[in-house]
Amino acid sequence: MQRSPGARVSSVVDPEPAAAALADARGLAWQASIAEMLAADPPDGVIIATPNRLHVEHGLECLRAGLPVLVEKPIADDARAALRLVEAAEALGLPVLVGHHRRHNPIVQAAKARIDGGAIGEVVSAHVACWLYKPDGYFEVAWRSRKGAGPILVNLIHDVDLLRYLIGEVEEVQAAASNRRRGHEVEDSAAIILRFAQGALATMTLSDTIVAPWSWELTAEENPDFPATGETCCFIGGTRGALEIPGGKLWSQEGERNWWRPIERSAYEVAPRDPWDLQIAQFCEVIAGRAEPLVSGREALRSLQVIEAIIEAARSGGRVRPGEAG
Repeated sequence: MQRSPGARVSSVVDPEPAAAALADARGLAWQASIAEMLAADPPDGVIIATPNRLHVEHGLECLRAGLPVLVEKPIADDARAALRLVEAAEALGLPVLVGHHRRHNPIVQAAKARIDGGAIGEVVSAHVACWLYKPDGYFEVAWRSRKGAGPILVNLIHDVDLLRYLIGEVEEVQAAASNRRRGHEVEDSAAIILRFAQGALATMTLSDTIVAPWSWELTAEENPDFPATGETCCFIGGTRGALEIPGGKLWSQEGERNWWRPIERSAYEVAPRDPWDLQIAQFCEVIAGRAEPLVSGREALRSLQVIEAIIEAARSGGRVRPGEAG
């Protein structure tokens, strides 16, 4: 926000003393609660990056004050709560944006343009790997190991939203999950099958206990806190070719398609831009009434419904349709 030419940070709202110290060090106003912020100097919009279970409560408080919100993903820790927030925003005529920042990434926009333009033909299948190792210190924040967190909800929701954006709506899921390695209330590993409405199938594997180079965090070079591996974590294949994302490779055959013939590899160059910068820029445009949200509250709700279906399918061992879990 501070490096955005269109935004000015109004204040930091957080009851922790460390937040007050951070605000003071940056020369920013600080309040301990949203109520205090509203009484002091209401901004034009609010970014809500509180724990998942508080997103709806804080979002509703801001919406009732007439403020558009950008809510960190997931929009809520369950779809019923998310629907309350979405319907409240729609009734008030206020925008809710959700922090599925990958959609803003030029890498993703370039891949979508190629898929939509027919570069790989009809999408048949996809695979996503989300393999990473979270250190023990990550879980010292207690909510991260309890119900309402877990890597399916916290991490895989990004990958689910990415596949929905690139391929289309998910109509059915199957899944298996395990918490054997960490022993938390929530899973540490999972394997998922997605069936899309247009007929494509996707597999996804997830773990926060694997030392590996194949996750978006380590391949997309979005965040300098994560060491880049130069690998790819998402593969999308169609009747005329296949894409590696975020690697930017397109595999295809001209003329007759045949497994005995060579497959051509081409790379497409994408000018890198920070997706969080682009997300903040779009939030400013939406607040000003010059743009529609790239990731609306209702879009994020649909991704959350897929996640809930995955969690239910892992629990029950059955097939679950998004929107029917629970």
